[in-house]
Amino acid sequence: MLKTLLAAALALTLPVLPAAAQADYPTKSVSVLIPFTAGGTADIFARMVSEHLQKTWGQPFVPENIGGSGGALAMGRLARSAPDGYTIALASTSNLAVHPTLLGDRIQYQTLRDLAPITQVSIVPNLLAVNPERIKARTVPELIAYLKANPGKVTFGSAGIGTTQHLAGELFQIMTGTQMVHVPYKGSSQMVPDLVGGQIDIAFDNAPLLLPQAKVGKLALLATATAERVPFDPNLPTVAETVPGFEAVAWHGFLAPIGTPAPVIDKLAKAINAYMEQPATKARFIELGAIPVHTSPEQFKQLIASETDRWKKVIDTAKVKVE
Repeated sequence: MLKTLLAAALALTLPVLPAAAQADYPTKSVSVLIPFTAGGTADIFARMVSEHLQKTWGQPFVPENIGGSGGALAMGRLARSAPDGYTIALASTSNLAVHPTLLGDRIQYQTLRDLAPITQVSIVPNLLAVNPERIKARTVPELIAYLKANPGKVTFGSAGIGTTQHLAGELFQIMTGTQMVHVPYKGSSQMVPDLVGGQIDIAFDNAPLLLPQAKVGKLALLATATAERVPFDPNLPTVAETVPGFEAVAWHGFLAPIGTPAPVIDKLAKAINAYMEQPATKARFIELGAIPVHTSPEQFKQLIASETDRWKKVIDTAKVKVE
């Protein structure tokens, strides 16, 4: 009888301590993993949010850049971290919705099995650009007509196999019935100079990298790969205006290890979302060529699931493989 009473008393008291700890979160330093090199747009996003959270709660939010394997090292570390809210990460479309299909057993995580979505913070438009000396088309219909008249003769560059830039090109070919030659690079920093120099003909790439080149006439922008026209250039049409349903963007969001208590996830989401609603935050994201957004954890989870399914179909149809 005594053992039964003690067990019942213990069962009643056990949830109290975790709940108290969750309410007080954070009580120590939080690691913010960034699966990108320092100085890029995503790195800036992560550091902006980290600084806000540190100011909000008075605890250090320490960004840590972890490169290698397209971000898989950082995401594997996140998946193996204690599910207590003291390790979070900013990740991208490639990390979350592409690599689990493309790399399979070569990575140490599966997104929705091992990671808990917190909130999405950005959409980074991919723009369709051409070298103006090599491709005379200035609209999407003109480009499609040119590609159909010259199958397999036009090269499109990307920041690497399986990136959104690469998959945008594959999706474009699938939806338009055209054929191009893919030229993968180790990053946009190598690809864009070759596009400007005429070593390759066209590319989809993130807006922040292409806009400066377009402004000085070194590249011609034909369209954006977003579902709707972008706020920083509402005169630029979308590919979808010619190819209905076409969309191929990069996006970023924060995650924690699976099993992180829901109150901690919700607390992080509310604080990050409040920051994303600030006019100064929105202005800075737009200045960087991104569209600021915020979601609930469930909405972000649904986005990851739908994007994983969508890009899996493109990867399978285009027979994309990483050697």
